[in-house]
Amino acid sequence: MAEDFTDMVHVRYMVDDVEAAIEFYTKHLGFRLRMSAAPAFADVLRGKLRLLLSGPSSSAGRPMPDGAKPVPGGWNRIHLPVEDIAAEVDRLRAAGLTFRNDIVSGPGGKQILLEDPAGNVVELFEPAG
Repeated sequence: MAEDFTDMVHVRYMVDDVEAAIEFYTKHLGFRLRMSAAPAFADVLRGKLRLLLSGPSSSAGRPMPDGAKPVPGGWNRIHLPVEDIAAEVDRLRAAGLTFRNDIVSGPGGKQILLEDPAGNVVELFEPAG
C-alpha cells in the first residue's frame, strides 16, 4: 500500500554517510526506515515527518552551477518534542552521541542541540508547563 505524503512535513538533510544517518535516526530518535538506496539516499519517517537523507552521490549532492557543493551541518534543524529532556539527554549521552550545548531554559520550555553523524542539528524540546 502506498503511503499518503500530502499531510507530511518533508525535510532534506545532506549527510556524509547515509548508513550512519539511518542508524542514528532509527536507533536513537524513533524514526523508521521507509526506503534505502545507500550510499546515495535514504528516506526515514517519524509521525508526520519525512526526513530525506541525501549523501554526496545523491542528486541533491550535485554541485550548483557556480560550483558550490551542498554539505551537511549548519544551524537549520528539525525540532523534536520530548516529555523529559533530562532523561533523553542522559540516554543519548550514554549512547555516545554529541551535543552542541547543554540544556537551556526559556519562556517556552527547555531545549538542547544534538548533532547527527554528519553534523546536522536536531533540537530536542520539552515544552514548559
